Amino acid sequence: MSGRQNNKLPNNLPQLQNLIKRDPQSYVDEFLQQYRHYQSNVQIFKLQPDKPNKELADLVMFLAQVCHCYMQHMTTFPQELSGLLMSHHTMLEPDLRMTFCKALILLRNKNLIDPTCLLELFFELLRCHDKLLRKTLYTHIVTDIKNINAKHKNNKVNTTLQNFMYTMLRDSNPLAAKISLDVMVELYTRNIWNDAKTVNVITTACFSKVTKILVAGLKFFLGKDEDEKNGSDSDSEAEGPSVRDLKVRYSTGKKTSKNKKKLEKAMNVLKKHKKKKKVEVFNFSAIHLIHDPQDFAEKLLKQLEDSKERFEVKIMMMEFISRLVGIHELFLFNFYPFVQRFLQPHQREVTKVLLCAAQASHQLVPPEIIEPVIMTIANNFVTDRNSGEVMTVGINAIKELTARCPLAINEDLLQDLAQYKTHKDKNVMMSARGLIQLFRSLNPQMLNKRDRGRPTEASTEAKIKDYGELEAKDYIPGAEVLEVEEGNKEGEKDEDGWESASISDDDNEDGEWVDVHHSSDEDTGEVVKIKKLQNMPVEERKAKAAAVSGSRLLTQDDFKKIRLVQLAKEVNAAPGKGQKRKNVELDDEDENRGEVLTLRNIEKLHKKPKADKETRLATAMAGRTDRKDFVRKRTKLNPHAGTTNKDKRKTKNFMMMRHSQNVRTKGKRSFREKQIALRDALLKRKKQYK
Repeated sequence: MSGRQNNKLPNNLPQLQNLIKRDPQSYVDEFLQQYRHYQSNVQIFKLQPDKPNKELADLVMFLAQVCHCYMQHMTTFPQELSGLLMSHHTMLEPDLRMTFCKALILLRNKNLIDPTCLLELFFELLRCHDKLLRKTLYTHIVTDIKNINAKHKNNKVNTTLQNFMYTMLRDSNPLAAKISLDVMVELYTRNIWNDAKTVNVITTACFSKVTKILVAGLKFFLGKDEDEKNGSDSDSEAEGPSVRDLKVRYSTGKKTSKNKKKLEKAMNVLKKHKKKKKVEVFNFSAIHLIHDPQDFAEKLLKQLEDSKERFEVKIMMMEFISRLVGIHELFLFNFYPFVQRFLQPHQREVTKVLLCAAQASHQLVPPEIIEPVIMTIANNFVTDRNSGEVMTVGINAIKELTARCPLAINEDLLQDLAQYKTHKDKNVMMSARGLIQLFRSLNPQMLNKRDRGRPTEASTEAKIKDYGELEAKDYIPGAEVLEVEEGNKEGEKDEDGWESASISDDDNEDGEWVDVHHSSDEDTGEVVKIKKLQNMPVEERKAKAAAVSGSRLLTQDDFKKIRLVQLAKEVNAAPGKGQKRKNVELDDEDENRGEVLTLRNIEKLHKKPKADKETRLATAMAGRTDRKDFVRKRTKLNPHAGTTNKDKRKTKNFMMMRHSQNVRTKGKRSFREKQIALRDALLKRKKQYK
């Protein structure tokens, strides 16, 4: 009996766990003893599942650690543990529930439990009011699905989980639905679940009655999810030294070649560290994967009209609808009168409303639908009674609207807006000139003759299209700068007199490098060729471009040459036209207009606005943080000493001291007082000389 009491191995679970992992066959009896102990504790637990049970928790973790060593005895252990959680998760003590979940995660990492059943169980556990548990389950769900799809897509597991998540998004518990949505968004962001089914499951969140779920769904499609989880192992980077730190570290002291090599090596390591592969995320690709965007946008608009959410949420819904309409070119005519109600300068977030109006316009919207919106902006914003910033925002919004729907503005309004090109406010002036420059390329005939500028080749070729008109070309514009491949031999000249050279194997038998041409010569030749093309008739150009487009495959260098020709058309004057006036340079943002607008397009100010008094004061005070006070502080020899009469006079009331002679200054003395002071001074001096 005494020997059994001295044997502490069965009661020391960490030591027994270590020994079992080293030699499982030697400790089968000790393991079975603990397993029977676990089974008896489970029976006690079922009688009072809401009571804490530390002994059961220790046994569960012990068995989860050594389960892989005795698979013949532990076949039912994972399913039994899952059943306990499923049956009693709502009443379990939090620490014991967390222990059960960690044990199941450990079993899943050892591939001893099916992922589908475990993930469905964890989604059920998201209903628990335990923040730490939800965070742990969220991390495991994302990591496990990422590992499942690491080598190849596991479509069977993905389909099962996506169907289950579709039901979870409609769960009555908002916490479970919100975390399920966060999981799907995170998996899409990591490029794991980036298919159309995932996107269309997330679309159901946009109709949720829970504000948090609604906002999370809108943020996903708008690309504004700022609450990204940066603590994951694949996306987070370990904090390391910066370039400045390395330079400071290796630049101090002697400047030797050894230190220089060390710096170069450290810089290379830092570059490799920063070039870790990150998941490529397309901000708006999710919008393109939505099934039936027309019906989806109509339902969203109806929800927006009946919504009682905060104004910030309504703005987000308006932005999402406008992007849907603009990207998919939908017909949602009721959206424009709805937006038109908010087009007032005093409206909160009015620039975002203007952005929505511009984003929702495209070339397939009838001009009579967009024209009232443009007139409302012109009447409410572009008036002299408003400030320069308000007028600038209005003109910029009209510019973006007309760039997508040129037929929506009439000639009189355009000419009125063009007159602001000489406005005293620089922002208004530059916005008006940008509008003029836009219509120089779209339809110069709508402008006054003095605003049309010097005609260029591009403007003469430009043709205003009617509503719904499409211009299909059977050639690549600008391809006339290339040559038709006809198998020309070396030294042969084509019909335009251009020499084409080819290098054969016989010309270079020794295998040496041959200097064929220089880049400067090539550029010069391209410029000469462009000048020759300017004198070529338009019909001949089109014929040659069609011949080139159908006779050869174009390379990237060929497209660069074509791009050069198209840019030259924007600069070169039209044939037979003088060059009296200079062209206004195109803005890069106007030239490279994408499918999604930003607030920069609406709030574009060419001159920085003047700061108000509070901003200037805050800037001045921020610069005085390190400055010391230039006040001379007189310290007393004895800190317990009292104040002098001179100091006391400073704190006395003026009415008490107004009759005192010491208070009166020389500048405030009367003429009589000056006479008396002068008399006294002369008498005093007379006494001194006696």
